[in-house]
Amino acid sequence: MIFAAPAALLAGAYVSEYGFGLYPCEMCWWQRYPHFVALGLAALAYLAAPARLWIALAAACLLVSAGLGAFHAGVEYGWWSGLTSCARVVPSEPGGSALEAIMNTPLVSCDQPQWTLAGISLAGFNFLFSAAAGLAALALLRKDRA
Repeated sequence: MIFAAPAALLAGAYVSEYGFGLYPCEMCWWQRYPHFVALGLAALAYLAAPARLWIALAAACLLVSAGLGAFHAGVEYGWWSGLTSCARVVPSEPGGSALEAIMNTPLVSCDQPQWTLAGISLAGFNFLFSAAAGLAALALLRKDRA
């Protein structure tokens, strides 16, 4: 589970980006970084002792991503203000003049969700799934210890 959860969340992020054109803003990228670390730690749990330590650290990474997702979702829902400079330029297709490419490059803002389902944005789903996986992993570690 500790390997599958960040792998599935990253896969979903990349499918939404490259398959559906939902380009990530800067805060979206912040949520991905702990998943990359969690994947490495989960792999390390298979290879090196003490596995419980690596699993616990991977779970902590999932909870960090959940916290970033909660903050980002709050910014999207207008519950609090985000970082004023939070936006990401979407790379444009090659060809044409440089000025035309600059003028036509869309900007992805952190305070506008690009997609929602039942009122929950992608950042909100990251919060829900990352928190559930991180807490479940910690609960299983605790149960296994007892």
